[in-house]
Amino acid sequence: MASERQIHVGAVPVGGGAPVAVQTMTKTETANLTATMDQIRTVAEAGADIVRVAVPREQDAEALKSIVAQSPIPIIADIHFNHTLALKAIEAGAHCVRLNPGNIGGPEKVAEVIALAKQRGTPLRVGVNSGSLPKHLRQLEYDNPVEALVTAAIETVELMESLDFSNFKVSMKSTSVPNTIASNRMLAEKIPYPLHLGVTEAGTKWSGSLKSAVGLGTLLADGIGDTIRISLSTFHAEEEVKVAWEILKALKLRERGPDLIACPTCGRLQFDMDTVVAEVERRLEAYEDPIEVSVLGCAVNGIGEARHADFGITGAKDMGMIYSKGEPLKKVPTGQLVDELFKEIDRYYAAGKSVQRDEAAAAEARAWLAENEDETAMTPERIAALEAAAAKNDELAGEVLESMLTPAGAAAGSAAEDPALVLDEAVSPVAGRRFSRS
Repeated sequence: MASERQIHVGAVPVGGGAPVAVQTMTKTETANLTATMDQIRTVAEAGADIVRVAVPREQDAEALKSIVAQSPIPIIADIHFNHTLALKAIEAGAHCVRLNPGNIGGPEKVAEVIALAKQRGTPLRVGVNSGSLPKHLRQLEYDNPVEALVTAAIETVELMESLDFSNFKVSMKSTSVPNTIASNRMLAEKIPYPLHLGVTEAGTKWSGSLKSAVGLGTLLADGIGDTIRISLSTFHAEEEVKVAWEILKALKLRERGPDLIACPTCGRLQFDMDTVVAEVERRLEAYEDPIEVSVLGCAVNGIGEARHADFGITGAKDMGMIYSKGEPLKKVPTGQLVDELFKEIDRYYAAGKSVQRDEAAAAEARAWLAENEDETAMTPERIAALEAAAAKNDELAGEVLESMLTPAGAAAGSAAEDPALVLDEAVSPVAGRRFSRS
């Protein structure tokens, strides 16, 4: 359920059916203008729609004036404990202020910030984290952490509404993935305001990415969430942006750059696929178009399982093949697969997004594929053949049964054997494997 309300963080719409916005947070000391701006430009290039900066000191608030003026994307000022810094951030032109009403000094201080935000038209991000719930909810947090989170968030929303302020989004984060999912599902049913999603303090690039993908991916697949931030223990904020985009791309919620499809490898693999995949992924970073590129480890699965890919490669021990939309383009030595793949991609763009096909090379690739295909692989063609054979067998069996139900048929049936149900060995799922490794 998408949020009904929409706010604008700078020029970026959040909520109300707008595309899910990608956020991150700088890792630098905000007052270090050079380092902070370098990182903001880096995350913007990686695809961040919005970036948050920490403002724990007076000099950080002062630096906001220059940061807001120079930043290519909207700036959110992250404020805790000191409402005066929130006021200064709004005055400095921050496009949004992150505020936790529970630690900013009480309702009166919140009201002061709201008054200035209303005057300047500045939206706020309000909400709670599992590690900073109000004291009166501590026992509830112990008994029912999900209910405690939702209660704290509702109290925050009620405070905003009591101050006649609606220009805000709500964040409710937990270090627990199940609690993050359950609490946001519950909150989404209760309020119309945009939701900012995240698994707080998720962990390293590896574990944190997995936790975030499970937690945020589940909610986004349910239609819950309007903006996301991946919280990783890394000084490279662009890594958070990359993970966020991969989650959105996997759910087909947004598109940005190529989509790489790669098989997990198995005993059929006959070439050094891991390095090939890594090289393809690295070189695809130079392309902005959302094309699909596939790297599959055996000849027939390369086409059968990724025939929808705009371009793909598949290989055997010494030779491989490049294809487009399930149709072979050419065979090449395995060591040249990556270079030849990108030659075909570049030819495609040079020709105005038109696949360039040499029929002689394509025929040679088809012949190579026929010689190297795995007779056990369940390709779409073979599945269709098996289904057709099964249907034919059912038809034959029906005819035999019908003939046996007639007097003449019954007599004939007693004197003849039932017709054998035979599958063509060439399409049998248990035919012997052809590939072997020494």
